[in-house]
Amino acid sequence: MEAQTKVIESSITFSNIQQLESQFLMQTYARNPVMFVRGKGSTLYDDRGKAYLDFIAGIGVNVLGYDHPRVRRVLKEQANLLHTSNLYYHQYQGLLAERLVKASGLARVFFCNTGAESVEGALKLARAWQRRQEREDKTEFVALVNSFHGRTMGALSVTAQEKYRKPFEPLISGVHFIDADLSENDFAEAREAINERTAAVIVETIQGESGVRPIDDRFLQVVRKACDRVNALLILDEVQCGLGRTGKIFAFENTSVKPDVLCVAKPLGLGVPLGAFIVAEKAVDGLKTGDHGSTFGGGPLACRLSLEFLEMLQEGQLMQRVTEVGNYFRKQLGKMQRRHPELIKEVRGLGLMVGAEMNFPCKSVATKMIEQGYLMNCTHDTVLRFLPPYIIKKSEISAMLTKLEEVIVGEARQFESRGGSS
Repeated sequence: MEAQTKVIESSITFSNIQQLESQFLMQTYARNPVMFVRGKGSTLYDDRGKAYLDFIAGIGVNVLGYDHPRVRRVLKEQANLLHTSNLYYHQYQGLLAERLVKASGLARVFFCNTGAESVEGALKLARAWQRRQEREDKTEFVALVNSFHGRTMGALSVTAQEKYRKPFEPLISGVHFIDADLSENDFAEAREAINERTAAVIVETIQGESGVRPIDDRFLQVVRKACDRVNALLILDEVQCGLGRTGKIFAFENTSVKPDVLCVAKPLGLGVPLGAFIVAEKAVDGLKTGDHGSTFGGGPLACRLSLEFLEMLQEGQLMQRVTEVGNYFRKQLGKMQRRHPELIKEVRGLGLMVGAEMNFPCKSVATKMIEQGYLMNCTHDTVLRFLPPYIIKKSEISAMLTKLEEVIVGEARQFESRGGSS
């Protein structure tokens, strides 16, 4: 067996992997030309041994970085029981549900595998709950312009961005999109859209895929009141912005509203797929036995890792670090913006969820930064998105920003020399 493993490992070269993927994988990903083989702290290493400081963390998943001793310990101790299914009890799911309920102030939890599944479940819950309240006509949803909630059919139906929707239309009907920035007449558009036909309103507390856009608290208050007025549920999607990313366990803690349903995922299982939707007491009877299910959701390994993670969040030091280092990150980016106002339009975010909007398409900036040994991504065409591990150091941020400024200036000149076309 050991000899066979060595043969397999010797055949795993970058070129072999590229060839296999091009031949056997569905071609749905535009991968960057790098293959990672290990990590330590906030650094990843490719197959040639080159180091990369990670400012995207597996799209907000690897919040403790790589090879963290507490993660390694749990993986070792739990190796004898990875999966049982939800036909049976195991030691950790109830404990994790209790932690999430107490941290959120809500009532009950359903575990799934991904953020899209958590959104899908929340939408199903909303419709089922309305029907159980004998409100048969309340089947519609309200979502936001620029929203992104996932790629399953339900989650995609409440995602506003055309590029994700178009290949799969027609999607679920009865979804209305409103603009959170349209504040005329005290957000009259929102108050009108949330009506007697609305089953639920779904909002990302901070929109991620559309460029790290925090939702104004005044808008959230209007939505909360409108939902209460017509007996609609308020679903907050914190798949990307929740679980410590903003310096609070949940991003809604930075606002004055509380959801009826809260969707979380990404870092919840520390790299092992795990998602959840957490439900307020008033809506827990929306789903009954047999209404919804998951084979893998809330398995022993994922739940035990999540318990370790939540313990670290609630110890407080990690959250203090996210707040302090996040403030430093945005302050330094703000200084760069003031030096280059013609290039950098705006710096946004909270905690270690940071966006820098450029005045030109910036995908080439992210590509150049990979070449320089720094990982980030460009979203919504003109926004550099940063979701680093919570353990990132100020010195690592400073090193990245020094190189980033140089790359931004260079790529902006290239853009101008092409006549302003990407």
